[in-house]
Amino acid sequence: MSDTNGGVDYALYRYTPSIPAAVIFAVIFGLLAAIHLLQLIKHRSYFFVPFLIGLLLECAGYIARIFSHFDTKALGPYIVQTMLILVAPPLFAASIYMTLGRIIVKLGTEDMSLVPVRFLTKIFVVGDVISFLLQCGGGGYMAAGTLSAMDTGANIVIGGLVIQLLFFGFFVVVAAIFHWRVKKRSEYRQLSPAADSRSPKTKMTWESIMWALYIACLLILVRSIFRVVEFVEGNDGFIMRREYLLYIFDACLMALTGVVLGLCHPGSLLTQDRKRDSEMSLYPSTHG
Repeated sequence: MSDTNGGVDYALYRYTPSIPAAVIFAVIFGLLAAIHLLQLIKHRSYFFVPFLIGLLLECAGYIARIFSHFDTKALGPYIVQTMLILVAPPLFAASIYMTLGRIIVKLGTEDMSLVPVRFLTKIFVVGDVISFLLQCGGGGYMAAGTLSAMDTGANIVIGGLVIQLLFFGFFVVVAAIFHWRVKKRSEYRQLSPAADSRSPKTKMTWESIMWALYIACLLILVRSIFRVVEFVEGNDGFIMRREYLLYIFDACLMALTGVVLGLCHPGSLLTQDRKRDSEMSLYPSTHG
């Protein structure tokens, strides 16, 4: 693919996509999706539906890479794998945002949140949607197949990734400040038995989930930074020429995100019987 002057060659791939690698990660994400589906049904944790959809998109994206192996110049499979693998993490983020809001409400610590709880999920999900739409739009723009469309689409994707980084970085700050305030509050120390309430089945604590969220956030942040660098370098950049980097800094990190939040699934604690909600509060049920 060349520009109108015939001077610049734009290749969809600078290598032939590996079938074994694509198959392995398609299977991994498929298995993770099945596990999260079972947990979602078991715990009725419907706020994790976006996360499940993200895993399915990852699986479909790597399946599309298998088709690209047989024809590296076919635009269809290339656009499908690019868009699906790009937009899955914002869906992971949406569930992570909703998880923090539920933890805050579950603990009865709304006054410790840097952002009012009634706005917390909305603010971050709106940012997530903007990022999602920009990345989808960028991928769709690239589907035109021309050099200028590819470049413009890549720039739109970069914009979406940067917005995702900004909102996600701010979310980590909000989560960390909330966690720190809860730990430092004198009432927390007085009521530690209640604060340490666990899920009766999994023995999961709210702090276990918080640390799982931190790990997931770190993995997604590293992946997003990698993707920004990849698109900024351009089609002929160092990263675009080395497929193994995609699997190390995107596929592996996103799979680990699925594993971490599968092992410490928020639904195991946040969707307990409401009769136990008072046991989770950090404060006495009567005030003043």
